[in-house]
Amino acid sequence: MFPFLQHHIFKVARTGSWRLFSSAAHPKFHASASLGPFLWGSIFLVSASIAFRPTVHLDAESLPDATTTDFRTDPATSIEFPTTLIIASKNPLPKFSLVGLGVRTVSFLGIKVYSVGFYADLDNPKLKISKSATPEEKIEHIVRNTTCVIRIIPTRSTSYTHLRDGFMRALLARMKTAHTRGIITAEEETDAQSHLRILKSIFPNAPFTKHTPLDILVTAPPRDPARQRALVIRNMGSVENNWVATEFLLAYFEGAGLSPALKNSVVERLDSFGE
Repeated sequence: MFPFLQHHIFKVARTGSWRLFSSAAHPKFHASASLGPFLWGSIFLVSASIAFRPTVHLDAESLPDATTTDFRTDPATSIEFPTTLIIASKNPLPKFSLVGLGVRTVSFLGIKVYSVGFYADLDNPKLKISKSATPEEKIEHIVRNTTCVIRIIPTRSTSYTHLRDGFMRALLARMKTAHTRGIITAEEETDAQSHLRILKSIFPNAPFTKHTPLDILVTAPPRDPARQRALVIRNMGSVENNWVATEFLLAYFEGAGLSPALKNSVVERLDSFGE
């Protein structure tokens, strides 16, 4: 196993001018497209399952894009999301469209934890989706066949470990369900468990500051079937495992999902989407 270094830097364009994000800059929390460059971390991957495989390298240079001037607001939190995301990369990435947004709540008190936006490459020519398909079928097809981004913006200061624990609970529950249904092989389960441990170790024991965006990118399925999809977390690291990457996204949409408001928003957006 040979560790290798990735430098990930993220930029989102809103206007011709750039400025660093400040949660106090605007009461509407224009939380993202006004961001300057983000360091996507120096990532050492030592797992044999991902060594020597091409990965996503995000560059420092990116040009502002006029299409990012539009925003949508989460009505539950007043947090705004750009309708378009652009990520600069040595391996070109598509332009991401905002498919839906919503709030994540916990406990019977309905405490608002974070607003979440779901972005996807809806212009991918491989997305052959019938307009007559159900919204759930459209969501699953998009998740399984194109590059997607989950943007999370906390409504209050929390911690990355708290966020991590929520992700791990959701993924372990999905693995248990898959095992019960017999839709995951023993080999796939063992491999996924190994990468879940890597994913858990990525999150730092540090504050996750109020109104600070966190972007989680899941790459499209590689052309080479021997390779795996990557789940890349800004400033932290990545794992390459098809099950972990895909199920991370699906956890937001199966049943009520981690955020019913997000799912409802996505369902509404995709109602007329398709050919």
